[in-house]
Amino acid sequence: MSLAACSGDFTPGAMPQKDQDWAVHSGDTHATRYSPLGQITPANVDKLEVAWTYHTGEMTRRGDEAFKRTKDSDIPIKVGNHLLVCTPFNRVISVNPATGKENWAFEPKVDLAMDEHDRLACRGVGYWRDPVAPAGSACAERVLMNTTDRRLIAIDLKDGKLCQSFGKAGTVALLPEKPLVTKHELSFFMPPVIVSDTVILGSAVEDNRRQDSPSGKIRAYDVRTGKPKWEWDMVPRDPKDPAYATWLNDSAKVNGSGNAWGFLTADPKNDLVFIPTTSPSLDHYGVGRPGDNKYTESVVALRASTGERVWDYQTVHHDIWDYDVAPQPLLADLPVQGKIVPVLIQNTKQGLIFVLNRLTGKPVAKVDEKPFPKGDIPGEWYAPTQPIPQWPRPLRKLTISEDDAWGVTPWAKSACRDMIKKYRHGGLYIPPSEQGTIVPWWVGGVEWPGPAYDPGRRIMVVNTNRVFGVLRLLKQSTMDPTKKKGIGINGATVMAGTPYAIEKQQLVGSDGVPCTPPPWGALTAMDMSTGKILWDVPLGSIEKFVPFKPKINLNSWGVPSVGAPVITQSGVIFIAATFDQRFRAFSLATGEELWNEVLPAEAQTTPITYSANGRQFVVIVAGGNGQLFNKRGDSVVAYALPQKK
Repeated sequence: MSLAACSGDFTPGAMPQKDQDWAVHSGDTHATRYSPLGQITPANVDKLEVAWTYHTGEMTRRGDEAFKRTKDSDIPIKVGNHLLVCTPFNRVISVNPATGKENWAFEPKVDLAMDEHDRLACRGVGYWRDPVAPAGSACAERVLMNTTDRRLIAIDLKDGKLCQSFGKAGTVALLPEKPLVTKHELSFFMPPVIVSDTVILGSAVEDNRRQDSPSGKIRAYDVRTGKPKWEWDMVPRDPKDPAYATWLNDSAKVNGSGNAWGFLTADPKNDLVFIPTTSPSLDHYGVGRPGDNKYTESVVALRASTGERVWDYQTVHHDIWDYDVAPQPLLADLPVQGKIVPVLIQNTKQGLIFVLNRLTGKPVAKVDEKPFPKGDIPGEWYAPTQPIPQWPRPLRKLTISEDDAWGVTPWAKSACRDMIKKYRHGGLYIPPSEQGTIVPWWVGGVEWPGPAYDPGRRIMVVNTNRVFGVLRLLKQSTMDPTKKKGIGINGATVMAGTPYAIEKQQLVGSDGVPCTPPPWGALTAMDMSTGKILWDVPLGSIEKFVPFKPKINLNSWGVPSVGAPVITQSGVIFIAATFDQRFRAFSLATGEELWNEVLPAEAQTTPITYSANGRQFVVIVAGGNGQLFNKRGDSVVAYALPQKK
């Protein structure tokens, strides 16, 4: 078995014969986040040192007011002598991957006018090499980037200058189909996917703003010229579409969103691109969209060259919990009933894992449609069943009872028990209510960065958040009219055109500690040939969150995280992600923590690894997240083994 790596073909387990690139944010087109490098091993990883640090300068360049409105979740890519970094202001910087010295920088001058809750971000760029252009010619190798102010830009890899033949002097305007009510109601911050000569974009649509929100349609452009090639809307507008009947009362003609704000995944060999879609508007109030609402909360396979829908599979019917299909789809080849089958592995925020034949969309193991309780919101339509895979097992506990109450003191535990008793609770898919409903947290299970996968060993490694949250629908008629300003009423979001605002909070005690037992964050390795969990260990330390050192192992409780791991051929896992400002290495074989380092700032993103001048580097962007109010910075840090003198 072999996969096509970014810099050529590789066989899992083989040592590279030349410097290894990381030319796609997820390592390769199959989203494995796997590297065949083996210079850094479980035996020597504890010798890692900082090889170089590059500062983007954005902290001082932009000023405090603009910088605090950013979240730095960039995943760099490495192509030849270029390590490409994208700042939250969409400034693209090329640095030498071996030394950290700047090659060039491109400034797109994004519009910094923002609304109250806007956040600027850039989670990566795309790379494309023209197979017919002479080497070294202008824009023979180009960098593609979406901007938060709705532009698609093509830059020459060689010198950072705009590709004049693309769009209008290097830029294509990504226009919404209707006027926006806020500056960033529709935005673009994920890297594009490029299949052959087609560049494909997802988008982000602001949650809970209005029912007729902008379309989150997928857009595709010619990578050479920037001319539009096709569009696909995950809300089926045409009555002839087979999914239209799942939007009762012709509601597909009105509703928006359903977008794909997570990473897309491509299968170039089969001319497919896989779209993980989100909930339609409004996220927590579905009165205006009765029915299963198919194509949303789904994985959809499109023909990359034409946009034709090949298959779709829905993971949540009529979503009212904000369980977007956010994690990136993972592609693998697995033994199924004695045959090797090309599959798509879809992790979810709920902690469920769907394994589908990626050519047909059919589950490779049985999925049960299980009944769940209805709610009591007037006019709401409740799906009678939800799909639950029989295999593999969920990655987290999905049920909660008063007996699950937990606290660091008997008093805290008692208060948490009272809190659980106060709200509706039980398990997955209990509907939101005016009373308040406890559900598995909508920020994972598995969050948007997705898993890592060793294709030779067939081991998937994934980090999960294991806390619960409370969804409560608040009647706007009971609120203070002077505080009705659209967003931010008593910690709630007003859903325009409905009787309600939605309040979302973690299930924590007055001390800020989760009301359910630890670990609250964990790293898990699963054998995807069998579905067996090989090991499951806490991820993260609570050291930053306690004013004294308690008589416990600070690494035993884990903490929430946002970021994916990467795996190397030598059996080392690298991951940052946690809210404790640390970068860690684990053993793929055992789950043992082998190394950790305090970063200059938080890193809610994913590392990469590559080799340059014969030396393996591991790089992480440490910029922090203004939305999480954690330690901020503007560092790109590269680690490597000490060089022999």
